[in-house]
Amino acid sequence: MYSGKEYLKHGLLFIVTLIFTTFAGGEWVYGKSIIASGDDFLTLEYFWKSMAYSIPFIGILLIHELGHFFTSIYHKVKCTLPFFIPGWLGFIGAPSIGTFGAIIQMKGFVNSRKKFFDIGVAGPLAGFVIAVGVLAYGFMTLPESEYIYSIHPEYADPDFQGYGEEVLEFELGDNLLFNGMGRLLADPNRLPEMSEMIHYPYLFAGYLALFFTALNLLPIGQLDGGHVIFGLFPGKHREISLTTFTLFIGYAGIGIISPYLPAEELIFRIPLYLGFLYICYSKSGLQLQSRIALVLSLAAFQYAIAFFKPDWEGYQGWLFYSFLLGRVMGVAHPEVSGHQPLDKKRQAIGWLAIIIFILCFSPRPFIFE
Repeated sequence: MYSGKEYLKHGLLFIVTLIFTTFAGGEWVYGKSIIASGDDFLTLEYFWKSMAYSIPFIGILLIHELGHFFTSIYHKVKCTLPFFIPGWLGFIGAPSIGTFGAIIQMKGFVNSRKKFFDIGVAGPLAGFVIAVGVLAYGFMTLPESEYIYSIHPEYADPDFQGYGEEVLEFELGDNLLFNGMGRLLADPNRLPEMSEMIHYPYLFAGYLALFFTALNLLPIGQLDGGHVIFGLFPGKHREISLTTFTLFIGYAGIGIISPYLPAEELIFRIPLYLGFLYICYSKSGLQLQSRIALVLSLAAFQYAIAFFKPDWEGYQGWLFYSFLLGRVMGVAHPEVSGHQPLDKKRQAIGWLAIIIFILCFSPRPFIFE
């Protein structure tokens, strides 16, 4: 079915991605890097230690993609092998997690609502189960609270008052599942602050897995969540997808244009932002007049929020993903013949996937201050 060349290509990408995520794990968990020197250099010892982050993280992504892969094979839909995308940016000093994710590409024609649903939901469910297991292990085996001193010895200094303003502080956002598992399973005396979770490899890997699960389950376009709503709500996918996309980008852009910004800045910012929104809706399927009206209405609504609630800000990190969804992937879904509803079992699985999305989604997943 697959040539040796394909196995080699996909295998090499997997190995490179595993190595890159190990590099990233060394940077996040231990503050060690292969481009640093002295005590901050990522030695072989710390490279192996950093695999406590990279192996569970890449393993969860692999299980996710294999869920799609084997379900495609079951339904006799031709697809590629899992395609991992390396993404380590430490060589330019930028934070990264070692990968931009993984995908499989459908090469066969799918003309069945049931097949779209099965293939779409299998990946997130498979990855989610493993992610919960990784998080449970991480929370139940937390090291002693003194562990953090091995990474931040300055914390042991009674005179330490925190980092200066020149140091960029980072912490993970919260979501219902991560927070609930921490409260339920972890020793409260050992449970770290969200700003220190990156130093606990299993927790960091599990958190990132929940983050990717939520991204994939967004009920938009041809994302896994888009396949789910395409199956659950025959004939309603376009409306649900477009509404969700508008809410998503609407939240992300709150604070971009504000009446409290200097006038000379607004002169440039407003047309640039309107152009950005217009591009994001370029594959919405809307007529030109409707697209322009929606863009202007959305921007006006965000401007009004900024006027009445100037302290409210969306999560602008979602804007790039909004661009990818709207301009690259689009919010539409391939049609199939007929609108037959899913059976009761698949409907229950679909609603379970929606619940998983709610549990995993974080409005502000990564916070830089």
